[in-house]
Amino acid sequence: MQTILMANPKGGCGKTTLATNLAAYLAGQNQRVIMWDLDRQKSSLDWLALRPAELPSIASLDAERDEIYPDIPEDNDWLVLDSPAGMHGKNLFHALKLAHKIIVPVQPSVFDMSATRDFLDRLMEEKAVRKRDTFIGIVGMRVDPRTRAAATLEQFLKQYDLPVLTYLRDTMVYVNAAFNGKSIFDLPHYQTERDLAQWQPLVEWIKT
Repeated sequence: MQTILMANPKGGCGKTTLATNLAAYLAGQNQRVIMWDLDRQKSSLDWLALRPAELPSIASLDAERDEIYPDIPEDNDWLVLDSPAGMHGKNLFHALKLAHKIIVPVQPSVFDMSATRDFLDRLMEEKAVRKRDTFIGIVGMRVDPRTRAAATLEQFLKQYDLPVLTYLRDTMVYVNAAFNGKSIFDLPHYQTERDLAQWQPLVEWIKT
């Protein structure tokens, strides 16, 4: 089983959007997917509770955030791990030990970039990351490529020897889908064609 961790200490940076949409994509590929939401708000699991029964199913892991080694069913292909804001210390350490890959979402704001800089510096000090047991990819969230903020984010990300997987635009498509327990992968193609193209580099990286 492969574990994908969404991580960034900054709240509201897009971890849950990435986690839910990635889980739905994988389920739509006939993969057995289980989701573990470490955030006390349980937004990912609330989304899962709304998910229509006719859509590809995603299982949920019933475990508390402090239960470091829960009983994870082994008959799954993927574990998608949605982490809380401010995760650090032993909780971060154990999440990294579980993860095969880490996706770090970051928005083009001075506050998000500052928090992400500190977090990435901390990640690079972790043994699992230094040994390349765990691979990190960055995703720019809610980015309009025509803005000065987008150019600033791109310049900020160049300082790291990490792949910038893609930039996802700011659109209500994600919000409206989430209200119904859906992802962009569950919507008609004509509504999401641009967004699906933006996701393609990310899903290819996940599968390599």
